[in-house]
Amino acid sequence: MLEKVQHLHTEIEAVTLQNKDEAEQFRLQYLSKKGTIQDLFKAFREVPAEEKKAFGAALNSLKQLAEDKHKSALEGFESDAISGVNGDITRPGLGAEFGAIHPINAIKDEIVDIFKRIGFNVSTGPEIEDDWHNFTALNFPEEHPARDMQDTFFVQRHPDWALRTHTSSVQVRAMENNTPPIRTISPGRVFRNEAISARSHCIFHQIEGLYIDKDVSFADLKQVLMYFAQEFFGKAKIRMRPSYFPFTEPSAEVDVYWGLENEIDYKITKGTGWLEVMGCGMVDPNVLKASGIDPEVYTGYAFGMGIERIAMNRYQIPDIRLFTENDVRFLEQFKTGL
Repeated sequence: MLEKVQHLHTEIEAVTLQNKDEAEQFRLQYLSKKGTIQDLFKAFREVPAEEKKAFGAALNSLKQLAEDKHKSALEGFESDAISGVNGDITRPGLGAEFGAIHPINAIKDEIVDIFKRIGFNVSTGPEIEDDWHNFTALNFPEEHPARDMQDTFFVQRHPDWALRTHTSSVQVRAMENNTPPIRTISPGRVFRNEAISARSHCIFHQIEGLYIDKDVSFADLKQVLMYFAQEFFGKAKIRMRPSYFPFTEPSAEVDVYWGLENEIDYKITKGTGWLEVMGCGMVDPNVLKASGIDPEVYTGYAFGMGIERIAMNRYQIPDIRLFTENDVRFLEQFKTGL
């Protein structure tokens, strides 16, 4: 039996595989369930006990040799097909698959581009923030509910540090490190301790804007937001409803008139025709003062919006969780032709 294994070893070493058909015949002859090597494994039980160790080692070596030769031949054929060896080198090459820009990035880039056209630059900051930049400098009172564990992910053993709950912390850093005029937008990922559902997530993206200069008024803010609504939504009609944010005064919610032309319009606007898109307001003097800017000399406005919410309306995506599930079937829908 051992001699038969050694004979097959020599036989397989001498085999030359020229194409895929020969490789398949080789596999069937030696490596298939009905092949020669499998028959030898079945005969293993008949080998005398004193010869089993040597026979088993030789048989495993034989099987490895056959598998390596078969695999190497297939890889060689594949390489030849790509390089044109043994084929028609004038044939078209293999098609390349194009990826897709993630819808969150697509919306973010579009918004950034709109504000860059009117002089805004982009600022970024850390996702783990201290209490000063995330809360105190933004005029959050000590007793504000956003400081509670139910809203914020605090860093274990470091209660003064947390995952940022908004990109407003980046605006604080911009005011601390620059002198007015300051005109910047801050896109980024934020974190809130919220239940995950079709409409909410504990991780999402915001983009916030800030403009600080002399004689900045609420009218300036309204004009900028009307410009954005026209450029992004193609609709210039907006309304501003009174609201409250700790870091702006006065504060407002901004709605864009979406219209009621079809069933989808009724659904996303709840039958009103108006779509809420962002919050905004004049920067509170306390925020300016905390960042070293004299509120007697300078004024400013700020605004912010959630990117996921806008993307869901733009692409009619029913579930926010689809953005983070990395389902290729979902992402392939956002491919664009070149």
